[in-house]
Order: sequence, then C-alpha cells, then structure tokens
Amino acid sequence: MSAALPAGDGFFIGVMSGTSIDGIDAVLVRGGNRLELVRGHTRTFPAELRAELRRLCTPGENEIERLGRADVAVGREFAQTIRELLETAGVRAADVRAIGSHGQTIRHRPAGDTAFTLQIGDPNVIAAQTGIAVVADFRRKDLALGGQGAPLVPAFHDALFRKNGCERVILNLGGIANLTVLPGEEQSPVRGFDTGPGNTLLDAWCRRVKGEPMDRAGALAARGAVIAALLERMLADPYFAQHAPKSTGPEYFSLAWLDECLVAFAGVSDAEVQATLVALTAQSAAAAIADATNGRAVEIFVCGGGVHNPVLLGALRNRLQNSTVATTAALGVDPGWVEAMAFAWLAQQRVLQRPGNCPAVTGATRPAVLGGMWLPM
Repeated sequence: MSAALPAGDGFFIGVMSGTSIDGIDAVLVRGGNRLELVRGHTRTFPAELRAELRRLCTPGENEIERLGRADVAVGREFAQTIRELLETAGVRAADVRAIGSHGQTIRHRPAGDTAFTLQIGDPNVIAAQTGIAVVADFRRKDLALGGQGAPLVPAFHDALFRKNGCERVILNLGGIANLTVLPGEEQSPVRGFDTGPGNTLLDAWCRRVKGEPMDRAGALAARGAVIAALLERMLADPYFAQHAPKSTGPEYFSLAWLDECLVAFAGVSDAEVQATLVALTAQSAAAAIADATNGRAVEIFVCGGGVHNPVLLGALRNRLQNSTVATTAALGVDPGWVEAMAFAWLAQQRVLQRPGNCPAVTGATRPAVLGGMWLPM
C-alpha cells in the first residue's frame, strides 16, 4: 500500500468530510520515499451540526452568521478526529509533519467570471487544538489559475495506482462521483473529471422517505424497478453531455433537481425512485468511462462510500462488462481511505513545495503548489 513520492520525514495526516456529510475520515500516513497508510479513523458528525451543514449547502437566510459558527464547529470536529486518530495509532503530535485538511464543501461554483469554491473547517482551530501545522484551502489556487478546483484526487491516483503497460480507471463513488484515467504509457497525462451524482441523491432520497442517512446495502433500491423514462429524463441534464474539464456538487444535483425530474412521474414508489437513482449513478459513470477510454477494455478500481452498496456495484458491472471492475482493495488500498490519503499526500506536496494539481484534469493554466499553511504557534 505505497507509492513513490518525494522525500519527506515524519508522518502526515489527511482529514476530510465528503459531499455526503456522513462523517469525518482521517488517516495517518508515513511520509518519505514511499507513502504508507498507518491507520485510519472515522468520526460521525454530531446530528445537529450535520443538519446545519446540509442547510448551508442550500442558499438561505442569515448564512454569514451560520457559516461562521459552522466553520469553527467543523474545525473542532476535525481536530477531535485527529486527536482520536493519534491516540489509537500511538503516535505523538510532535511526530506529525503536517495535516492536510480538505474541509467540508459548502458551495462549489466553478463556472462564470467569479467562479468560487468554499470549504469550511477553520484550519486555525485545527492547528491550535492539535499542535500540528495544517495545510488547507487546496482548491482555490487552481480556480485562480482558470481551473475547476476539482477533482484534485487524480494527481494522487497517478502517484499511487499508475502501472506501465496497463490502462486503469479509478472511480471514486463519493457524494459526487469522479473518475481518473491512468494511461499505460509513462509520459501520457492523467485525465479525470466529475461524472455526476454518486451517493448524494441516493442518500438524500433515503433521508426524505425513510429518515435514514443512507440506503444500507442498497436494500430500498433492490425492492424497486428502474423507471426507464425517468432515467432518460435525468440523463438529459446538460451536465452529462458537457465536455471535461468539469466538476459539480450536491448544490446542483440536489433534491430540488430530483423533484423537477419527478414532476411528470406522479405515483412512482419510493423504491422505484431509488432504483432509478442507482441506475443514474451507474449509467452516467459507465458512459463517462466508455467515452474517456474510447470504449477500450480497461481495469476499473472503485473507491469511496459507494463500494458498500452492492446494488450500485452490480449495476456498474452490468454496464461495464468488457472491463474488469474491482475495488481498490485489489491493489492493496482500503477503498474507504483513498480520498483522505490524497489530502495527506497533498499536505506533503505543499510542505515540499511540489505541485498538487493536474492541469489536464482541472483546466488550470499551469501546475501549482496547492494550499496555505497554518502553524500551531
């Protein structure tokens, strides 16, 4: 479970919470010439804070006051997650070179003359409460250089998973799904983009109709049949036909978006909607993979929370029968920790003043060192 990296002493931590807002993932990795996962740890958001973060993802009243409070609260939760991680790993804070904190995305608007992206989780709070330097605010430099600011994980996928002579695709099924195409030729550039919704609509629909945070093991979807006309209506959204570079977020693929799609489909069951949302994630991801690889048979490795949904993985495999589909566990990396590891890697890149973005992926005008540094003293 390692990848060739520039030299760097000590440990690094990656901490993030994804667009699903289901919890905080933190990993401890050993730096140096090889990046090695030492331990991972997950902490669930307090229910009240989770609800507030979801409200902040939709424009509303008094957002500045609420945002400021949530920024500090998320920073405290990240810091506590890191302290728990260090305790379980038996590692001192003094031995950690830096924390790479992605933060919690509240808004992602990568298009237009004033494109912006906003992640909260005050790095000052994290640095003060852990005693460790924090690297954060990874996305906005790429945006300032004309890029999308996302996805950022393809650079890490390139370092960790590329194999000469073998074309691979890494598919991350987080709240939003994104893919990375790793060519088999050493000099060929990595490619990648957000394919559309991953788990975000699946989770949101399950919260609405069942009061549950997710559709565990795809049980609700398994009871329903895909509504072909509804799926066609969803896939007609212009995002899916848009050319890369492109990125999106749950503020776009939201329950309001889903409700618009459902207007002409009164009387459909909750399970039918969930089954169709599974088909939407699987179909949009499979079509994106086929387009990005010109339909060639490739090795596909899946990571992110979606790997725990067997109905979704089955739908993907049915649409990608000319390729092999496995999780990143087949490559020796737990699929639940890949994205957090990416931000530990990005922290090391920042400490060593190495670029962290892939301009071929994001559309930025040049490679750039990403993130600012917040010191504990």
